[in-house]
Amino acid sequence: MTSSSPAALPGHPPFGGGQGQEPQLGPISGYAGQQDGLRSGRLDELHVCAQRIAANVERVLVGKPEVVRIALVTLLAEGHLLVEDVPGVGKTSLAKALARSIDCSVSRIQFTPDLLPSDVTGVSIFNRQTNEFEFRPGPVFANIVVGDEINRASPKTQSALLECMEEQQVTVDGKTFELQSPFMVIATQNPIEMEGTYALPEAQRDRFTARVSIGYPDPQAELAMVDEHAGHDVFKTLKPVSDADQVRGLIETVRGVQIAHEVRRYAVELVSATRRLSEIRVGASPRSTLHLVRAARAQAALSGRDYVVPDDIHLVAIPVLAHRLNLTPEAQAARRSPAELIRGLIQRVPVPQAEPSAQWAARGRQ
Repeated sequence: MTSSSPAALPGHPPFGGGQGQEPQLGPISGYAGQQDGLRSGRLDELHVCAQRIAANVERVLVGKPEVVRIALVTLLAEGHLLVEDVPGVGKTSLAKALARSIDCSVSRIQFTPDLLPSDVTGVSIFNRQTNEFEFRPGPVFANIVVGDEINRASPKTQSALLECMEEQQVTVDGKTFELQSPFMVIATQNPIEMEGTYALPEAQRDRFTARVSIGYPDPQAELAMVDEHAGHDVFKTLKPVSDADQVRGLIETVRGVQIAHEVRRYAVELVSATRRLSEIRVGASPRSTLHLVRAARAQAALSGRDYVVPDDIHLVAIPVLAHRLNLTPEAQAARRSPAELIRGLIQRVPVPQAEPSAQWAARGRQ
């Protein structure tokens, strides 16, 4: 079922529906709820700030607007981003550019086979002067944590991030330490066929809200990259265009985006359908449903709306769900991909019919 494109805020080009993504199917008539103060004020601020961050990141990652869009969706959805691709296509550059675009605490962890969990979370050191143990925080105590080549570390070290990513806290020697807000992990990894890599544990992958693959640039974008980057280091001129306080405010705005019961049920049905596919050994978890809804809210806000339509779910479904699906050996032999299976589900799972605007507004605020 298709219809026209979702309406964006007047004067604001919507994020989404670009090259390499599912076509934007548009909202069903009647999903246009009442946009009061949220539309006139906070959504304006969110869209302007998001455009500034996107433009800043695109100075480094040339010709990949859809990858930047998913990174922004993940940030506003209070999630974590996994960037997977072959070496040299800009995985670390994306993570560093997003981190430098926000004036907040940033740390980088280079994952290696000999890295220990305490190198990530921190360690207690005995102080001879006080005769007490003192906790020395690790690099995970930052607003944005860049984990470079995360799958080069052992699963034991990878698991050090489990509590951090899910509960935004660290427990060391029986003591719990809260992490700062906003908190986002941007991890890069090479394909598991690369030598010297370990596959991420399923519990670890499930904690990443979205996964993106950058891919090679087209010839025009690669030429523009050479012209822009060959003569100087662009990171030296990259300045913050936002800060932690503003990002916290944008996240609060996204939390206020309305989602009707019918759209919530549609998200649940889409995720549940992955568990019934014969090509899948393990379908998407209930956590993935929460991540899908949060990402859809962020996508709606980036499009200038304070309500979610099914198209928002379509635009984030593949980045949010694909990396959580485990294919059967038969499906792998047939060269099926999780993204392909999710595209099929989007076509098969019935899209909900919208209520009239007044009824939708009441339902969305329940």
